[in-house]
Amino acid sequence: MPAPAVPPLPGHLLEAETGPEGGGGGGGEAPAHLAPLALAPPAALLGATTPEDGAEVDSYDSDDGTALGMLEFDLLYDRASCTLHCSILRAKGPALQEGGREMPGASSPLPSPLLQGLKPMDFNGLADPYVKLHLLPGACKANKLKTKTQRNTLNPVWNEDLTYSGITDDDITHKVLRIAVCDEDKLSHNEFIGEIRVPLRRLKPSQKKHFNICLERQVPLASPSSMSAALRGISCYLKELEQAEQGLGLLEERGRILLSLSYSSRRRGLLVGIVRCAHLAAMDVNGYSDPYVKTYLRPDVDKKSKHKTCVKKKTLNPEFNEEFFYEIELSTLATKTLEVTVWDYDIGKSNDFIGGVSLGPGARGEARKHWSDCLQQPDAALERWHTLTSELPPAAGTLSSA
Repeated sequence: MPAPAVPPLPGHLLEAETGPEGGGGGGGEAPAHLAPLALAPPAALLGATTPEDGAEVDSYDSDDGTALGMLEFDLLYDRASCTLHCSILRAKGPALQEGGREMPGASSPLPSPLLQGLKPMDFNGLADPYVKLHLLPGACKANKLKTKTQRNTLNPVWNEDLTYSGITDDDITHKVLRIAVCDEDKLSHNEFIGEIRVPLRRLKPSQKKHFNICLERQVPLASPSSMSAALRGISCYLKELEQAEQGLGLLEERGRILLSLSYSSRRRGLLVGIVRCAHLAAMDVNGYSDPYVKTYLRPDVDKKSKHKTCVKKKTLNPEFNEEFFYEIELSTLATKTLEVTVWDYDIGKSNDFIGGVSLGPGARGEARKHWSDCLQQPDAALERWHTLTSELPPAAGTLSSA
């Protein structure tokens, strides 16, 4: 009796990854409405050996309907500088590796469309591809990075380095990097070709990781009216899963800010340094913002604690390097909260709130730790990155024009 056929693995479980020395793989897709719930069959059924820690399953998708292409890129997390370096190298067809070797799992000659490279998107049989990056969960506008567009090619070579600043160990633990390849169209909307999602927890500090992965198509959820009761239940489950992945229901991230805190025992006061911001949300129609930063030391009965930086024009990554001083005793400072808000300056109307963060005894996570370390280590300048969220502090709502 012939062995039962093994159903294909969902594409997101079949992503293949190579080390700097080479190798590669691809991925197949299960039916759209079941792919996110499908389970991988045991390795023994696939004739595969148990992969080492960190390795992925090599595979190949022979369905030319899902042949979107492959993307080659490097990722490096530099803990010392709190940066994530993304080197977008090139895209190519999923059928052949370097030197013309067939992909693992390809048992017969491959149809010619698979050898072309990326999926053709234009009438001339080519595409104008570019790559855009998003960190999830997070505000897309605040952390989108994009390569240049390569014209009329299915085998684009970018060799571009894109860098995220303000990346912490907490980000590496919880965030996912979404890498999407799109086709630029000047006469209509740009078209989506395929994407890859990489959990950052797979990266080790200061170790460059090389990837060579098949692109995946986005799997849309079927409309409830076209599904049975059972599938509607699955759809609701998947929608909740997607919302959890995107971080919906949580405070929206609006960028990062690098702050320096130091309590001066000689001057008897707190020195606050506004160093820079990174990947701020775009508030203007030109795709940029005109950001500035305000700080308050709350509670502020006399309303004398406001400080404000200068405005930086048309940028989402402003450098301020400004310092503010609050004369206050250390014992009193322990009961205070430092409120930091970032605004977009607009002429003739109210300024737009971009994001904010509060540091003090009532804060959580890194914001609370930064404040506590400052109080416990007088005269030490402590620099930390903080996430700006969409939560507008109650007292700041009436100050948007200031």
